[in-house]
Amino acid sequence: MAFHVEGLVAIVVFYLAILAVGIWAAWKTKNTGSEGGRSEAIIVGGRDIGLLVGGFTMTATWVGGGYINGTAEAVYVPGHGLAWAQAPIGYSLSLVLGGLFFAKPMRSKGYVTMLDPFQQIYGKRMGGLLFIPALMGEMFWAAAIFSALGATISVIIDINVNISVIISALIATMYTLVGGLYSVAYTDVVQLFCIFLGLWISVPFAMSHPAVTDIGLTAVHPVHQAPWLGSVNSLDIYTWLDNFLLLTLGGIPWQAYFQRVLSSSSATYAQVLSFLAAFGCFVMALPAVLIGAIGASTAWNETAYGFPDPLSRKEADMILPIVLQYLCPVYISFFGLGAVSAAVMSSADSSILSASSMFARNIYQLSFRQNASDREILWVMRITIFLFGAAATAMALLASSVYGLWYLSSDLVYIIIFPQLLCVLFIKGTNTYGAIAGYLFGLVLRITGGEPYLYLQPLIYYPGCYLDENNIYTQRFPFKTLAMLTSFFTNIIVSYLAKYLFESGTLPPKLDFLDAVVARYSREHMDKATLVKSDNIVLNELAPVNPRHSLSLSSTFTNKEAFNYVDSSPELSNTEDN
Repeated sequence: MAFHVEGLVAIVVFYLAILAVGIWAAWKTKNTGSEGGRSEAIIVGGRDIGLLVGGFTMTATWVGGGYINGTAEAVYVPGHGLAWAQAPIGYSLSLVLGGLFFAKPMRSKGYVTMLDPFQQIYGKRMGGLLFIPALMGEMFWAAAIFSALGATISVIIDINVNISVIISALIATMYTLVGGLYSVAYTDVVQLFCIFLGLWISVPFAMSHPAVTDIGLTAVHPVHQAPWLGSVNSLDIYTWLDNFLLLTLGGIPWQAYFQRVLSSSSATYAQVLSFLAAFGCFVMALPAVLIGAIGASTAWNETAYGFPDPLSRKEADMILPIVLQYLCPVYISFFGLGAVSAAVMSSADSSILSASSMFARNIYQLSFRQNASDREILWVMRITIFLFGAAATAMALLASSVYGLWYLSSDLVYIIIFPQLLCVLFIKGTNTYGAIAGYLFGLVLRITGGEPYLYLQPLIYYPGCYLDENNIYTQRFPFKTLAMLTSFFTNIIVSYLAKYLFESGTLPPKLDFLDAVVARYSREHMDKATLVKSDNIVLNELAPVNPRHSLSLSSTFTNKEAFNYVDSSPELSNTEDN
């Protein structure tokens, strides 16, 4: 394949435009944030992100290279088809559920990151433990979308994959490092527009190619391969449900999502943003579904791609760029390439910023350097933005399937963080002992279930387990959901058991080494209090509220009936500790 100068020029122009918008956004908002509060302004954008920009940036966070390429791949692969392309519905539902049940309580209390409520209720040690799966999820997600970028560029303009991925990562990292959430949000507006326009322009040209059979016919009749609508046979129904629940519920506890929620100007706005993004995610998946269907309806031996087809060449994960390259005119394929590049950068910058925000605030500041200056926190964020971006780029080169790596990115988040988030927001009385027990039980059950993508053999063989073509045992039983439910109920049971044992006197107070039940006013408890009393934490960005001075600090931060939240919480920073 020849080197395409026009394609390279198009990509360079597009990248420079994105970089310019990111730097402009950083310059425009450089004075945002109160004195000593610049780091929080970078993380949550001064809590003044409006509906338009907020809706675009939350949608663009999910509509990444993995989302676009992975959906097209799932529709194209014979035996799977549209029935197994669960991400558009799964992630749209996760945004709806997040808006209905999680956005309001999180925004009402004025948190800065997703890990804040865990450190308030369970202490800094548990916050550190939960940072591990959260970080791994962000890294897997970023690696998946960088992998999609490498596949796209290598197919269309035939340049070195490593160079294209590294340059893209550097650009996304650069404007994220300079402007934080502001740069990410404003560039998301441009990127989402490019994705929408680029993919929809490509679809009619690809569909009208002479080698493409009517997709309405190939949806239900085998022509070049099995119908692209696909089906779910009775043996795989539990696997399908397990994966669907993983995407739907595991799509909620992500820092990238809650960063947008917490940056909105009010709790009601946070909910509306979630609903707008759910609609946007569904709409943005439609052209990817059509491109996957076109790939399944094409006689590839009648195109310049030749024989055999992409599936036989093990290039199914690149079906979207292959369709753009071989079924569209040159100038259209380059425009589509810009669209996929936009998708990659719009999600990559969010993941990098999310991981660095959690580390700088919840690990570095709240666990080790509570008196760190705002300037110091800013430098920690800048360094970790660069390091996490480099790590995600390195992992991108190891991806074998975009969709497989995408599922992996949600595994630990679904099994470990989601049940913990349920408990900390909605179950009154859970404590650190239950949280640690639930964490360990969920982790053990997940690891012992095996993982074909990592060639990890299971230690527990659930009903329906079978040997695949790679001689790896694969589970049909929904063991991921079992692990999540076990983690959830273990947290509740152990928490109440520990509470009973200590409060009844069965166990002496000195054994409460985590200060989770008896030692309510110990050093660890005061560490939790610093989350809201420290000068480093600014909560005056909340919507106007009526202070409730009768509440003590401890009662203010115990779990409430989450469904009774109003749009705003008390001005917590002014509440006295009785």
